[in-house]
Amino acid sequence: MFNKVLIANRGAIATRIIRTLKDLDVTSVAIYADADTESRHVALADQALYLGDGNAAQTYLNQDKLFALMAEHGIDAVHPGYGFLSENPEFVERCENNGIAFIGPTAQQMRDFGLKHTARALAEDNDVPLLPGTGLLDDPAAALNAAAEIGYPVMLKSPPGGGGIGMQICHDAAGLEKAWDSVRRRSANNFSTDGVFLEKYIERARHIEVQVFGDGAGGALALGERDCSAQRRHQKVVEMAPCPTFTDAARKALFDDAIKIAKHVGYENAGTAEFLVEESGKHFFIEVNPRVQVEHTVTEEVTGLDIVKSQVRF
Repeated sequence: MFNKVLIANRGAIATRIIRTLKDLDVTSVAIYADADTESRHVALADQALYLGDGNAAQTYLNQDKLFALMAEHGIDAVHPGYGFLSENPEFVERCENNGIAFIGPTAQQMRDFGLKHTARALAEDNDVPLLPGTGLLDDPAAALNAAAEIGYPVMLKSPPGGGGIGMQICHDAAGLEKAWDSVRRRSANNFSTDGVFLEKYIERARHIEVQVFGDGAGGALALGERDCSAQRRHQKVVEMAPCPTFTDAARKALFDDAIKIAKHVGYENAGTAEFLVEESGKHFFIEVNPRVQVEHTVTEEVTGLDIVKSQVRF
């Protein structure tokens, strides 16, 4: 068990992690910038370290500042929460090089799943069902040719992303041509890459997340599913568990494929595999989020498990 865990985050997820660390009798160390001086996570933590004034890049994302504080205060582990540095493989490697445990998946697993088109390739290697789609596309002409073969409607996507950013439904060729520049621009502005690819868009489908946990040695299990089909602009609004329309057979098939992908990469710690499920019950892999999700508490309420506790103990 760790002695001092730094929470490289703020707000709700920081207070959530602090609660579990207190249950485990592990010293919780918060970080905060000027704007967060009066925040709840600062008051609740056993120790709070000041990052100075400035924006997120100058404070919470400033790795030099974080590692200097960790060395000064004897930190032996970091929990990244979600957002910020939670999917940054370079941060994970820097933790390893400084003898600090990173509570989450490995750097390579972040690279494996960090881009949607590479995650699709992993699913394909394991015979997990995929929506018809493409690799990265070079120009609008290639996109138009691919869309004609896939069949409209299609979704134009950026490889990284989340929260609906870098995604556009295209119902015809004119819509695809119009979306091409805007999706690439939003992707470049938000994720520092202007790559895009296509997937078939299913208009009536459930969006299902499977909470997985891996032991890093080829073992993995599914802790249940979350139905996040209620969305606005591809952003989740309400999640429920379990999915109200699933049969036992459909649930097992989904869990088996989520576990198959996790085992293939020797997945370590908590993660979420996401799928679209047609009305017929057939499912298609979308992506893996290699971190704890905002919605992990839905699974905790249903199962009685403390996912963050499992992360820290692991």
